[in-house]
Amino acid sequence: MRAIQYTKTMIDTKEQLMERLTLTADEEAFDYTDTATLPLKIPHHFMELIDADDPTDPLRRQVVPSVRESEREEMASLDPLAEVAHSNGGRLIHRYQSRAAFLTTDVCAIHCRHCFRRRFTSTAQGVASQEEIDAAARYVETHRQITELLFTGGDVLTIADKALEAMIRAFRERRPDLVIRLCTRVPAALPSRITDDLIAMIKRFDTAPFFVMVQFNHPRELTSEAIGAVARFIDNGIPAMNQTVLLRGVNDDVDVLQQLCNMLVFNRIKPYYLFQGDLVEGTAHLRVPIKRGLELEAELRKRLSGLAMPTYAVDLPQGGGKVPLTTNHLIKEVRQGVWEFRDFDGERRYYCDPPTDQSSSTPH
Repeated sequence: MRAIQYTKTMIDTKEQLMERLTLTADEEAFDYTDTATLPLKIPHHFMELIDADDPTDPLRRQVVPSVRESEREEMASLDPLAEVAHSNGGRLIHRYQSRAAFLTTDVCAIHCRHCFRRRFTSTAQGVASQEEIDAAARYVETHRQITELLFTGGDVLTIADKALEAMIRAFRERRPDLVIRLCTRVPAALPSRITDDLIAMIKRFDTAPFFVMVQFNHPRELTSEAIGAVARFIDNGIPAMNQTVLLRGVNDDVDVLQQLCNMLVFNRIKPYYLFQGDLVEGTAHLRVPIKRGLELEAELRKRLSGLAMPTYAVDLPQGGGKVPLTTNHLIKEVRQGVWEFRDFDGERRYYCDPPTDQSSSTPH
């Protein structure tokens, strides 16, 4: 198994970075030689989107390291979602009853500083071996309650077409009914990777649907190249869903989120999740307080259609799973069968349950 080589299109040294940007004190103080820390990796495509004259540029904050990544918090960890405890066969994570995640590779096309899987990303483990693939495929075959499999990592689309084809085949031969999600940041980071050959290969495995799960965190990431890359999936019957991470100084602004969600819908990408940042070591400076997140969520519900509105959610620590975070508009049951609500403008509204005696409508 092998990954595609992107070295000529990447900025991965401090010297290369300093040719493009004047580093801030926090960026300068980061130890770029520390092999235990998520290394620098920015594709030229993404770097060209950064405003070099703005040290607070929202795209820059996502990819340029800061010394603040060395800060430690009492409750943070390198495995906040307890994925190791839920692993089966090394690369397969079975945390939810109906779906599992397969760590296809530790390689990414871009290193996001908010990465929640720092324990695994860029640890030189490479693409999953044939033995690891076969073990995971056998597990999925014998656990029929799993109906969806996430190909994640790392980034599945950094794997060369032939190797990815063999990986898909291993699962499809045992579970032709398995829905596969392709979890990727490549359309935003390196859209040229999405080729007609890649799409044609994926389409050959048509016994069950594929979904492409993308991550756009800011409207400026939705370039014509990125939109075109996602369109290749959509035009070939593979729906696209977006998972945005709520990030301080990046998108913790209702106007930015509104623009992002509307742009996504316009380009046939469903805003799926708005994720509260996970409790990952080294990411505290990028996380947004939940109180602020709830304020943003409430304002977005006023401005966006249901189609454009993502679910604001947090993935609970210790493997607690994803739970929605939302302003509660239901106040109380004021008397039996009468419910009091608060609408978006703060007005109180009431809803009545149907009469308890429904015998006349009971079918015979």
